[in-house]
Amino acid sequence: MLHRRSTTFIAVSAAAAALLTLSACGGSIGNNKDGSGKSGGTTITVGTTDKVIALDPAGAYDQGSWTPIQNIYQHLMTVAPGAKTATPDAAQSCAYTNLTTYTCTMKPGLTFSNGDPLDAKAVAFTFNRIDKINDPKGPSSLLTNIKKATAQGNKVVLTLGTPDQTIPLLLAGGEGALVDPKVFSDTKVLDSAKVIGSGPYKIDKYDVGSQLVLSKNPKYKGADKLANDKVIIVYKQKTSDLKLSLENADIDVAYRTLAPTDLTSLAKESSKGVKVVYGPGAEIRYVDFDVTTQPGKQKAVRQAAAYLVNRQQIASDVYDGSVEPLYSIVPTGLLGATEPFKDLYGTTPNLAKAKAVLKAAKISTPVNMTLWWNPDHYGELSGDEYAALEKQFEAGGLFKVTRRSVDWNTYDEDSKKHAYPVYELGWFPDYPDADDYLSPFFIKGGFSNTGYDNPALDKVINAQRGEMDQTKRVSELTQAQKTVAQDVPLIPIWQGKQNAGIRSNITGVKDTFDASFNFRFWLVGKKK
Repeated sequence: MLHRRSTTFIAVSAAAAALLTLSACGGSIGNNKDGSGKSGGTTITVGTTDKVIALDPAGAYDQGSWTPIQNIYQHLMTVAPGAKTATPDAAQSCAYTNLTTYTCTMKPGLTFSNGDPLDAKAVAFTFNRIDKINDPKGPSSLLTNIKKATAQGNKVVLTLGTPDQTIPLLLAGGEGALVDPKVFSDTKVLDSAKVIGSGPYKIDKYDVGSQLVLSKNPKYKGADKLANDKVIIVYKQKTSDLKLSLENADIDVAYRTLAPTDLTSLAKESSKGVKVVYGPGAEIRYVDFDVTTQPGKQKAVRQAAAYLVNRQQIASDVYDGSVEPLYSIVPTGLLGATEPFKDLYGTTPNLAKAKAVLKAAKISTPVNMTLWWNPDHYGELSGDEYAALEKQFEAGGLFKVTRRSVDWNTYDEDSKKHAYPVYELGWFPDYPDADDYLSPFFIKGGFSNTGYDNPALDKVINAQRGEMDQTKRVSELTQAQKTVAQDVPLIPIWQGKQNAGIRSNITGVKDTFDASFNFRFWLVGKKK
């Protein structure tokens, strides 16, 4: 799973002047109790095959770490379940005071779980610390447009490099988790077992690679009401272990990652007290071309490959219907998402058009293609997926494909060195916005850019970041996606649904499934 963002931001449209009028005001503070006034819930045990890199927000930029981080720490802003915009959390209100200044007024009386004050100074410390540490496994690349964070009384002022309407959503993500300056160093990442936050939960115990025990934070003053008192996260090595633990009632929730065949099997096992729940998701997988090397250096080759892909076959035969065909780098469900790959290349393979585009470019066939994939990071079914792609690309004799795979550490490092001409990658959202699927990939110098350079596309992508007129922004997003489909620096393959296996007495899991990909433990309850 690739989970990174770009580091380059170019000046955006003057239309961002509308940012001056954008603001948000906070609501009332909750009391962690249900409507009856009684503390709700009990212990929920969640099983997962995800791995934790770090529980210090400055050292983590991966899905396995961000899930607990989002539950341990508070943020200036939050994204409510199903929402596409951010609203204040630790902040009382936030607003753009000019085109490149975003100011938040803090709620009074907030503290971390140890009683230390959560104030504007702590917020400024948080963002300056991430930039200063700049950990290679951390989220500093997400925050490069925040040039400085300053505390001014009960206000924190974020100075931006360019106008940026995605800042409220960024502040709600894992990179926006607020830390205690009396506990966290500003020069190094803190040991995961020692971290503290001000969110709904606090850490009771952490055994690396085994379990993480969270309990209700009595000092939490956010608006979220907890449906349970304690969450135990149990880390499993294999998906088969995850399924068995759920069937044996050793865990209440199996979340990330059950195999598609396990999901199908569990859906039929109501007699064992289990069921499967699904919800929208924004995880994507795609075939990436390194456009600095052959064969991806030639646009006609990339276009021919796009004509030969059968996404529905992969979704149905390899993933048993647990994923959906994806026809844009921007997944469906986000503002401005379109399907230009469907419009340009169709939904089924078109050998005639693939031949024609290669012939017009005077490219001899078969074109040699080395197709790289990774099994230990992207799952056991990646092998089947890329075997299917090999057959699709070789149909009609236009390509001669050699499939290869290596371990993830090698794969991750070598892909950054332009070692693979055509290869598998995936993406999880940093925040629920189309920009998160454009800036990292296509702006020159972006984190996930593989040598692709289109100044006109850079201009459109950067314009939409500051465009507050939604009609104009959707037009810019549409143009950006169309250009990507025309140039084909990558081929989107599928979009994943979120899913979990749960015991039949568990509630609230489906409520947390949305495009933000934030698993909100506090929504999960248990019927008596």
